[in-house]
Amino acid sequence: MIRVLACWLGLAALCLLSACGENPPAPPLGGGPALWRVEGKGIDGWLFGTIHVLPAGVEWQTQRIRDAIGQADRLVLESAEIRDRARTLAQFEKMGRSQGLPLLESRVPEQDRATLETIVKDGGTSTQTLSAYENWAAAMLLSAAAQQSLHVSQDHGVEPVLIAAFEGAGKPISGLETVERQFRAFDTLPADAQQRLLVDTVREAKEMRPLFDRILHAWIMGDVPALAKVDRLSEEADPVVEQAVLVDRNRSWVKSVATLKGCPFIAVGAGHLAGKDNLVDLLRTDGYRVTRVQ
Repeated sequence: MIRVLACWLGLAALCLLSACGENPPAPPLGGGPALWRVEGKGIDGWLFGTIHVLPAGVEWQTQRIRDAIGQADRLVLESAEIRDRARTLAQFEKMGRSQGLPLLESRVPEQDRATLETIVKDGGTSTQTLSAYENWAAAMLLSAAAQQSLHVSQDHGVEPVLIAAFEGAGKPISGLETVERQFRAFDTLPADAQQRLLVDTVREAKEMRPLFDRILHAWIMGDVPALAKVDRLSEEADPVVEQAVLVDRNRSWVKSVATLKGCPFIAVGAGHLAGKDNLVDLLRTDGYRVTRVQ
């Protein structure tokens, strides 16, 4: 589920990682978040796994990352449209709302309704408000509400730093897909998969801090095997959701990378670079030379 949750980040102001007290982790000496060199088919650039939202004070920019940013001739994000938050929110509202939906509390098992009420109360929203959203969208908003107390922000994430650096250098910024495509991965899930996603989000809310702290430490250490192993605490991840939200999008991104030339700095959520059918392996299969450089 963690790899799937990573894909929500930046879409509806969701959070992947919890705050880690007063001492945010720092990269180890000589290491840091995983960075790859990507060569072949007209490109010689970099691939970097991001965290879309972070607590304040996380120092993730190593000299090697700064050098890659400086040498790259363009930034390639999952979607360049995330720079326009109003447009992203409008797309979410357009796709996530529907008329005549049942009350949100009726969509979760009775034993989980007390947890649901706690999430919406602590998050400053209500089940009445969220009842207007389809299950996938309600799950996103519940995840965001559940993390209000974790002191993380999209403004502290990796993407704003990258965007500012490339905009400041006058370098172009593009995307591998549109925001509409990102939301469609969830919107087109079968009804039973969306239902499971909603219920899982409610049940996992109380475990967010310890689980996401593990993700944060694995990411800052560049421990890709640990990122691949960290999953839900109790059950196996939903293969239908992972196929639609991770694997299918990764395969589509390989085709988007094939249109690039020059020295791009490709930055996507870290969940796409770990585990089965990750983007690194798919690029290698497609004939690119992908070499870990940090």
